[in-house]
Amino acid sequence: MAQGTREGDLIDVLTKDHRSVESAFEEYERGGLSDQARRGLVDHIITELVRHSVAEEQHLYPAARKVLPDGDELADHEIEEHAEAEEVMKQLEGMEPSDAEFDRLVRKLISDIRHHVDDEEKDLFPRLQQACSADELQDLGAKIVQAKERAPTRPHPSAPDKPPANMVLDPGAGMIDRLRDALSGRGK
Repeated sequence: MAQGTREGDLIDVLTKDHRSVESAFEEYERGGLSDQARRGLVDHIITELVRHSVAEEQHLYPAARKVLPDGDELADHEIEEHAEAEEVMKQLEGMEPSDAEFDRLVRKLISDIRHHVDDEEKDLFPRLQQACSADELQDLGAKIVQAKERAPTRPHPSAPDKPPANMVLDPGAGMIDRLRDALSGRGK
């Protein structure tokens, strides 16, 4: 639990991720970046969103299913939103910043993620804070941090998004992605 204590509880860890990605969104929206800088920023956004989503799918949504009366419905909705975003990220991954569709897809991704974050922060997080003990939230925060360390860094739309399959396959995909990132020079 020491790692969780350093990093914060579930809500703290995920909210910090949300603020970090929002900062990257704002940097993109300010404009004035070269194609190379835009590509690097979008790759960074994709990496962070994939790692965050994988961790949520492994720990946040199973917790919601367990403790909230409508947890299954809520988790399924959130996972569906992840899948839609992952499809957009996969398209962006294979696209050049000079492509006419690149900017439109980035802006769609930003809009979709902002909606998703708003839902989580205004509905899901407060409900989990009410339903879980401080120790449970702390433990989940530590698990989220650990899951992000092993998570893939690239979108895998056809990969499983529910335990137990994602718990088994995500670390292997993460290892392969980090190797690909190192070989291609793609930064985190």
